[in-house]
Amino acid sequence: MHQLDAMRIFVRVTETGSFTQAADSLGLPRASVSNAIKQLETKLGTRLLHRTTRRVQLTQDGLACLERCKDLLADMEEWETMFAAQNEALTGRLRVDLPATLARTTVIPQLPAFLARHPSLRIELSSTDRRVDLVREGFDCVLRVGAIADSTLIARPLGHMRQINVASTAYLRRYGEPKTLEDLNAHQLIHYTTTLGTRPAGWEYFDGERYAQWPMEGVLTVNNADAYQAACLAGLGLIQAPESGVRGYIADGVLREVMPAFQAEPLAVSLLYANRRHLPRRAQVFMNWLADLLMPRLTTP
Repeated sequence: MHQLDAMRIFVRVTETGSFTQAADSLGLPRASVSNAIKQLETKLGTRLLHRTTRRVQLTQDGLACLERCKDLLADMEEWETMFAAQNEALTGRLRVDLPATLARTTVIPQLPAFLARHPSLRIELSSTDRRVDLVREGFDCVLRVGAIADSTLIARPLGHMRQINVASTAYLRRYGEPKTLEDLNAHQLIHYTTTLGTRPAGWEYFDGERYAQWPMEGVLTVNNADAYQAACLAGLGLIQAPESGVRGYIADGVLREVMPAFQAEPLAVSLLYANRRHLPRRAQVFMNWLADLLMPRLTTP
């Protein structure tokens, strides 16, 4: 195995903390990953990793080697592409993660045109409301809606999603339309939380100085944006959701906007990628395409 390939495998093993996960993310047999690490350790004459049944950990020499490998690989990638023509065909695998609703309604319908321009590119698309670990799970970039907690990643802000309050027309016929915050006491809120078992927030609104919560009852709590929308369509209560995801249902008369003066805070939309000096051109091109696709649908705060 080429030494550069062994270095790439070593870096991936340290990122995932697992030979098996590294092999899966690289599309290699686990034995090839193990042999690459042994080859690198033999070449350097030192142990790089402590191996246990559950996890691998860097030795002191391994830690020093990791930083040097990252620098060398980044320099190599930059050298390989420094004279590449901008119209050169994109090749290889691109692993991205998108929120489920955005993937279904906005991105995937436009993917055929993008892939027609780049037929040698292979995309692995994860669409989930779960906060994936970009580095450990081997993603080139992720699109995140909401606050960003991981300061180790580079964030490219794209804009904000306006949120509106909606309910199904069937629900409003049955319970009436709320006009004030006090009216909400007689209504049901479909609660959304990323982690079931945590206390869901109430109705979010701007009180003139800050965004506050109005406690509300609700018979259903979900942790998925598609389920959140489906529950609203089924007449189980009110929701506060990005306007772009419900606009079509409003146009069809299935959903109706309520209480426009008491909207939730707009959601920040950002592209995230790992903190490294050189990003593969395929990732750059995809992120630029994604930004061009989404930004006309977003607002500035």
